[in-house]
Order: sequence, then structure tokens, then C-alpha cells
Amino acid sequence: MKNSKVSIIVRTKNEERWIDKCLAAIAEQHHKNHEVIVVDNDSTDATVAKAMAFAVKVVKISQFRPGEALNVGIRASSGDVIVCLSAHCIPTAPDWLGNLIAPLANTNVAGVYGRQEPLPFSDPHDKRDLLTVFGLDRKEQQRDPFFHNANSAILRSTWEKFPFDEQVKNLEDRVWGQAVIDAGRTIVYEPSASVYHWHGIHQGLDAKRAHGVVRVMESIHGESVLPDFLSPERQNNLVVIPVRAQPEFALQSELLQSTVLQAKELTRASRVIVSTDSSPLAEVARAAGAEVPFLRPAALADRSVDIIDVVRHALTEAENTGPIPDAVVLMEVSYPLRRVADVSSMIDRLYSEGLEVVVPGRRERRGLWADQDGAVVQVGEGFKPRDLKTTTAYIGLLGYGTAIRTAALRSDSPFAARVGVFHVDDEFAALEFRPSLDLDTATALLKHRGRK
Repeated sequence: MKNSKVSIIVRTKNEERWIDKCLAAIAEQHHKNHEVIVVDNDSTDATVAKAMAFAVKVVKISQFRPGEALNVGIRASSGDVIVCLSAHCIPTAPDWLGNLIAPLANTNVAGVYGRQEPLPFSDPHDKRDLLTVFGLDRKEQQRDPFFHNANSAILRSTWEKFPFDEQVKNLEDRVWGQAVIDAGRTIVYEPSASVYHWHGIHQGLDAKRAHGVVRVMESIHGESVLPDFLSPERQNNLVVIPVRAQPEFALQSELLQSTVLQAKELTRASRVIVSTDSSPLAEVARAAGAEVPFLRPAALADRSVDIIDVVRHALTEAENTGPIPDAVVLMEVSYPLRRVADVSSMIDRLYSEGLEVVVPGRRERRGLWADQDGAVVQVGEGFKPRDLKTTTAYIGLLGYGTAIRTAALRSDSPFAARVGVFHVDDEFAALEFRPSLDLDTATALLKHRGRK
């Protein structure tokens, strides 16, 4: 298998978070005689754009069945060896590909599947299942049909005899495995061909039990460590500073300069972009060191416009003039006393904990009331002593430094899943400057904080 041409089939559907990591790891493989076929199922995010930065062939499909998608990719390929790899599976080492295909030198081996390792932020159910199913011992399966196409290899000649079932909606790999076992062939599990697979292979319901199982397994295998390719310093982070034209130009100018300087202090910031509808403010931003590659259209400059729509627009414009970022950091000029270290911590948490969004907020344990359609209702646990309350409410400080993955930002519900809250414990840092604040007071506060 040493000199064989390998066709790597990567199925994608809105995988912009992972596809560049996956393809970069493939490019680093010692076995260089390979091609990559990306089979994309109508992705609506930046998956294809990120994939096209690599030497790949993209095949598009509009309807998805797992076996059919693989067969389409294989038909578009030319290698003697076929490798199936999920777009969110990242090879752990440069010898992954060579180790995965080596057992195919035995003519009775129909297929090989490799190890799948969880990431530190993988759900406990997934950690449990991955550590249980994908162990450290190599094995040959003569009766067990288990096979997993997230990380597998077969010969083209075998596929021609046993193509993947195009009718089943899932488990096409297990159906295929049963067919080759029934034909007297063997399947090999090769643990030295390992990938990171963040969401695992099963969905569990008993969270408490899963946590317990994972603790035992990690005590045996060791806790999973965040791989270098996911370290915050290796990610591309776009800082967006939105600022609208206001009658109080001097104050806005002062706040904008301060915010740009804060953003430039962020070692995690790849680019700092200001979104404004004001040419004079654009000049202030450029003089302070920020990019202003566009002027915000009037339709997005009204105070009634959702700030998330403004940030989405800035992301789209930024991608026209630079690389596709992994995450966006929102820094409004109304929080000029923010601590830069807080924003750095939020960015770090986004990646180290595998979150979609990290929102800054201030803890609020006092009694809360809400007016819902004219009816006033109590929110939370009422007037218990604060130290006895079991839940914590937060007052959101969205513009303080919210960090959000670009895939989440593009979605209709960016705050729907895997949201973390960062507690801003400095009350002074959380002060919000609004246009009603006079310039002298603002300047005095900035000087007191050391921003002047």
C-alpha cells in the first residue's frame, strides 16, 4: 500500500468550523500520493469557501443519504484505495493515513477503520462511548460487522463488489460491514490510525451516569488534552467595533479611539474592523489603527436595527477582503473601561470549552420582575437570601466583548446552543457610556481608568 494512490472522500454539510482543520491535517500526512474529494450537501455557511483554499475537488449533492454520498465521491475519484473521513474528524498525527491503509495489503481484509478520540469539551456521553468503543488494541473481526465510516479505508476493487447501500438513512457502514463479513472477509480495527471526533458516535440521556463513566475512563486513559490546532492563539478572530454617527461627535470619537486601542491590545485578534456610517468616524478609526473596509449602509445605521445584524454584515464585508474568521468578537464603544484581559478570557473559553458563544454579564441575585404583556411576573427564586439561591441570573453586557463562532453568527438562532457566560466582576469595568454622558465626565473616567 506504500505507493498506492489514495482517494479521501470527505462528506460535508455546514462544517466551516472543522473543514480547514481536517484538510490541513490531511495535507500534513507522510503518505503524499492522495487526492481529496469533498462531497458537499448544500452547505449554507463557509464550508466550501474554506475547502477551496486547499487542493481539493468539490462535488455537490442536493439530497443526502450517507451511502449515496460516499458512492458519488468514490465515482468522482481515481485512487486504488478509498478513505472515508468525516469533515469534523481531524487526524491526530502525520502517519494516520499510512497506518490506516497498511492492513489492506492482506487481500482478505475488506476494510479498516481507525480510532476516534474525544476532545476535552466533547459531551460526557460521547467521551464515554468513544473511549469504550475505540480502544488501544488492534483487532481483526471475522464475525463482528462493526465498521465506522467517520475514519475508514477500503480498496476500490472491494467497493466495486460491495458498494455502499444508497437507500439506508444511516448506519451504511454497519450494513456494508455485515455484507463483507457474510462473504467471508475480515474487518480490521487499527488504533494507530486515530482522529479527533468531537461529537462522538452516540447520543446519551443519562448525564450523571455518563459523567461517572467518563471519570473512570479518563483515570485509565488520561484526560484528553486540547490539541494544538484548536488552541486559541492559532484561531482567526475578527474584532468588530460598531459605531453610529451621533450629534456628540467629540464623545463618540473619544470612545472609538479608546475601544480601538483596547482591541489592538488583544493578542487573540487577527483583524480589527470598525463598522460605521460616518466618514469622519471612519477616519478616526483608521488613525487609531483599525480597518474600515466599508461604510455601513443607511439601512443598518438606524438605532432600531439589531446589533447582531450589524455584526453579520461586518462579517460578510470582512470576508470579501480577508480570510474567513473562526470567530467574531463584538466590542461596542459604550464599554471603554472594559478589561482587555476579560475579552481574552472569553475568547479562550470559546475554544477551550468548545462553546458557540461566550456572553459577558453581571451576576444579579436581587429580586427580578418582568412585565409580560401588561402582567407583572416575578422572575427567579424571589426573595430568598442571596447565598441560598440555587440559580443565578445575569445582566447581559453584549457589547463588552461577546465572542461568537462565525457558524453560530450566521444561524437564525445564534444563542440557541452551547452558550457560556463570563462574569464581569469589576463593576467599574462594566459601566456603559451612552451619548447622554458629557465629554468632560467621560474623559475624567477614562483618565481614572488609565485609558488617557
